[in-house]
Amino acid sequence: GGKGGGRMLFYSFFKTLCGKEVTVELKNDLAITGVLHSVDQYLNIKLNNIRVSSEEKYPHLVSIKNCFIRGSVVRYIQIPPNTVDVELLHDATRREARGG
Repeated sequence: GGKGGGRMLFYSFFKTLCGKEVTVELKNDLAITGVLHSVDQYLNIKLNNIRVSSEEKYPHLVSIKNCFIRGSVVRYIQIPPNTVDVELLHDATRREARGG
């Protein structure tokens, strides 16, 4: 496909958000908020301490604390506005080399 480069860019960016709270909206309109635990190059996402936007619609998800989301079902990912930081992006590679 030719989209590989863009995906790798997103992958690198999302890795800098590990440990931060994000909201992932799925293609079925379910929005899950949680702490980003990990992401792989296919943008499969692991979230911890999750909560769902409409608990009355998804009562079976209320007791779940951690989840794995396939990249193919993600519509978009909302990130906290204060985390989008040019410095953060520039720093990402260096921070990774230092290991945290």
